[in-house]
Amino acid sequence: MRYTHTTHVAADVQTTFDWHERKGSFRRLMPPWEEVEEVRADPTLEDGSERIFRFPMGPIKLQWIARHKGYNPPHAFEDDMIKGPFKSWHHVHAFEANEDGTSRVEDTVNFSVPLGGLGMLVAGRSINKRIDRMFTARGNRLSRDIARHKEFEHIERKKILIAGSSGLIGRQLVAFLDTGGHEVWRLVRRTPAEGAHEIQWDPKNGTLDGSALEGFDAVIHLGGAGVGDKRWSKKRMDLIRSSRTDSTALLATTLAGLEKKPEVFLVASAIGYYGNRGDEELTEASTPGDGYLPETCTAWEASAQTAKDAGIRTIHARTGGIVLDATGGGLGKMLLPAKLGAGGPIGRGKQWLSWISMDDEVYAMHHLLMTQACDGAYNLVSPDTVQQKTFAKVLGKVLRRPAFIPTPPFGVWILFGKMGVTLTTDSARVIPTRLTELGYRFEHTTLEPALRDTLGLWR
Repeated sequence: MRYTHTTHVAADVQTTFDWHERKGSFRRLMPPWEEVEEVRADPTLEDGSERIFRFPMGPIKLQWIARHKGYNPPHAFEDDMIKGPFKSWHHVHAFEANEDGTSRVEDTVNFSVPLGGLGMLVAGRSINKRIDRMFTARGNRLSRDIARHKEFEHIERKKILIAGSSGLIGRQLVAFLDTGGHEVWRLVRRTPAEGAHEIQWDPKNGTLDGSALEGFDAVIHLGGAGVGDKRWSKKRMDLIRSSRTDSTALLATTLAGLEKKPEVFLVASAIGYYGNRGDEELTEASTPGDGYLPETCTAWEASAQTAKDAGIRTIHARTGGIVLDATGGGLGKMLLPAKLGAGGPIGRGKQWLSWISMDDEVYAMHHLLMTQACDGAYNLVSPDTVQQKTFAKVLGKVLRRPAFIPTPPFGVWILFGKMGVTLTTDSARVIPTRLTELGYRFEHTTLEPALRDTLGLWR
């Protein structure tokens, strides 16, 4: 069988090929609805180099070993499947120049399945559909990512340190920045891997070697215990707060004491800052709300003050209640009940739900990093804030499942306790005022296209 796909890219051939050669391209090219785990990858695409990864196939995970050949920069490279689910798989990545200075990527795959014609008869339609979905997603990400990098191509590439790089957002942000040519380092709690761009720290015990942080242009902190991972016992609530405030304060104090301070310190925050506010439209100028989450977010942001006082441009990225990602987070938890037809309104469903696509989350952080005129708090939410019943209805439409059976709040309490009720019934109608004024262009301005891109369900 033969499959071909063409992606048009608003960049020259060399830029497009360079993007593919960088390590982060693998994660950015993987379908956002599949949890792919990279096991090992050689640092180049040259002949004989290999990449090993695992991916889900129904209830199990399979291993894929790809070996590269036909390396001809910036025109082509190829890969063969050495081990995997197909009988054979040969993929040619060809890069062609257009007359207007842009380029196109021609992906050609020749493959065969086990059992030959019988295998295609049984599973051919689903295989072709899965391959087409994958390459559509790849093309979307490739063209969008390069367009975002080109917006700031006149600015020198940065040396960037990221804490919280293994989280849902961190993994995508690291990959995106890497494909843009930035030098990305990770702040990790474990012993750094040999030869990796990693620096060790221990925020729990307040340990961080400041000398290792000299020379970075930007530091990003995304870390903190998961808010929606477990029930909120007093111990858990204390950990959620301290894991954010202590680590942020340690970083801020360390950065403030450096001889060569970074130009920017971007710290994650959340729209939990505003609390449960009903139908009130909330901008960055709005006051904090009352209760556990607003108090936690206020303390979290205050923990970075030392860096700001030292003259470091400090940004608080107040992320929306749901970052659209099919493999985790709020949407990941919703998918199973929604697919079973139990994804209807929670209570009356009138509570406002502020969301943002994963790509917009990453692109917005990049925009804030690269724009010297910005500092302070920014709401990282879509301009299309919706009520929860609307979110449920649109998700049901995309999944082609009914979404009208309501879930009573007491049912959420029984299953998830205070955490579940707070996260699903609090109302925050948050507006991205400062981000819009800054000139940021949202990739996803409305919910349905964002969900379709996230889930690969365009038809």
